[in-house]
Amino acid sequence: AKKKTAKKKVAKKKEAKKKVAKKKVAKKKVAKKKVAKKKKK
Repeated sequence: AKKKTAKKKVAKKKEAKKKVAKKKVAKKKVAKKKVAKKKKK
């Protein structure tokens, strides 16, 4: 039973890291779009 709970905790940590990574990627994409708009002007 202890092993199962440990695995669940690891899985939750991985999910959290994935969410953070997705947010970072999204922010980078938004930043690139802003830069592209500035260059076009």
